[in-house]
Amino acid sequence: MSLNSEKLAIVKSSAPVLKENSTEIGKRFYELLFTKVPDLRNIFNQTNQKRGFQQEALVYAVYAAGENIDSLENINQLVERIAEKHVSLGVKPEQYPIVGEVLIQAVQDVLGDAATEDVIDAWHAAYDYIANLFIELEQKKYHETEQQAGGWTGFREFIVNEKIQETSDVVSFCLKPKDGQPIPSYKAGQYLTIKAKVDGESHTHMRQYSLSGPSGKDYYKISVKREKGHGNVPDGIVSNYLHDQVAEGDILEFSAPAGDFIIDSENDPIVLLSGGIGMTPVVGMLETLAETESERPVTFIHATQNSAAHAMKKHIEQLAAEHPNISSFVCYDSPNNEDRTRQNYDKEGVVDLPWLQSILSCGNNADFYCCGPAPFMKAVDQGLKEWGVSSENRHYELFNPVSILNETSEEKEAAVL
Repeated sequence: MSLNSEKLAIVKSSAPVLKENSTEIGKRFYELLFTKVPDLRNIFNQTNQKRGFQQEALVYAVYAAGENIDSLENINQLVERIAEKHVSLGVKPEQYPIVGEVLIQAVQDVLGDAATEDVIDAWHAAYDYIANLFIELEQKKYHETEQQAGGWTGFREFIVNEKIQETSDVVSFCLKPKDGQPIPSYKAGQYLTIKAKVDGESHTHMRQYSLSGPSGKDYYKISVKREKGHGNVPDGIVSNYLHDQVAEGDILEFSAPAGDFIIDSENDPIVLLSGGIGMTPVVGMLETLAETESERPVTFIHATQNSAAHAMKKHIEQLAAEHPNISSFVCYDSPNNEDRTRQNYDKEGVVDLPWLQSILSCGNNADFYCCGPAPFMKAVDQGLKEWGVSSENRHYELFNPVSILNETSEEKEAAVL
């Protein structure tokens, strides 16, 4: 099915209609998909399903692709992020046709008479075009992953060599390959994907956890926060499993390191901003920069509740003390009595633009890398934009599949399926 100019025009003009009906289309899509192919529940994050995040993410990605169908370079970040996520989950080319079939059916079911034959025919062609693009990109990534020294595709068994209690809610795991063979290096900021088989769960659960240590070792390190439920949101299945059931010596399965939240510049000063457990990828960046960069200015800024919730605090302080090019700042929104007595933080409240301007000697002439809860990243993003930091110099890691930044297509962060 070809994608001619007439079909291009139909797809672009109808894309906003899909966006307007995103919740209903997403919900219907997953109802149909899990009915037709129940095994796919093993791939998708069921907690995000319950929260409605996955449904919105799906249709945003479809909308963005349709809106930019004739200039996909405009959403290159979106394409790259989704491809990285697909590779980490082990998505296969043969899964694309059934997904396309179900997506078109969901659009028809929700839009009704508005889904004319011409509209459906055009979206069929658009989906085939986009699917082929992803398949080609992902096959290339699979090949590159497998061919690198120590690389692998699929899932590989790792032994929990060490389990470290960082705080009451954060635990780090040092992982060594069960086969004793080498493991590949990775780019700071990337993540591992675990395939967890939790007792009492009918499906496996896939989750991404950032690599929180430096590359080039004979082990990988991830740090996991216990996700506590609230309201209608249940406790995190995998995080609680890792905290409560996994012990040193146990075996876990992971796919190879993946992710596009990486340091991609060489010259400008680096500013690393993290909130809560969002520190894990940027701590990995900090450690890598400490080992490889002796002169490049690096500023590490961490925001959390107080010292009781501050994971890896002493380690970061040590890195800053040992490397003159590294500066570290701490922001507590609820400092405890000990914090106030010891004055072991630099700001009380939240990270805001006036404070950033007061502590950054480089001004806004830097590359900013940020990870944390959605409100934290929204506030940081808004402040950096007000300061004139371009989109090319603002980098974010998002594990929640719903976009949390602005609504402009050229700057909106990538949703992930």
